[in-house]
Amino acid sequence: MSKFRHALQNRDQHILTLRMICGVLVLCLFVAFAGWMRAPAKLTIHNPPDLRSGSTRAWWEVPLPTVYAFSFYIFQQLNAWPKDGEVDYPRKIAQLSAYLTPSCRAYFEKEAAYRTTLGELKGRSRVVYEIPGRGFSEDKVRVIDRDNWIVRLDW
Repeated sequence: MSKFRHALQNRDQHILTLRMICGVLVLCLFVAFAGWMRAPAKLTIHNPPDLRSGSTRAWWEVPLPTVYAFSFYIFQQLNAWPKDGEVDYPRKIAQLSAYLTPSCRAYFEKEAAYRTTLGELKGRSRVVYEIPGRGFSEDKVRVIDRDNWIVRLDW
């Protein structure tokens, strides 16, 4: 009979050990969650020195040259059709869709369909370049709010 009693006692002790491990894991989860919630308040990103405002800025501020460079690159890639615009343009829209807002993607898809029906894209190749000397300047990027900008590109 003691064999069974010891088996039950061992089982109960094992269950207690597993419960304590679960408690420690839950405690670790709460500590990680608290750190995750407090992290954005203390996050600072260091950029190369900008003599106008120093070299540190809050994480939500996107430098205007970065906004300009991103929009320049995406627009240039979107308008690079090496062989046939009828095939390349919709393919580029699909490839870059992760970088476009849903309304922007819908606009480009509608434009591609419209130009295809007019026959403008068939057999057409296209590459766009920036006009030399007309690169970034602060008046070309207008900040709407924290996550929206209007960028003027000269091609």
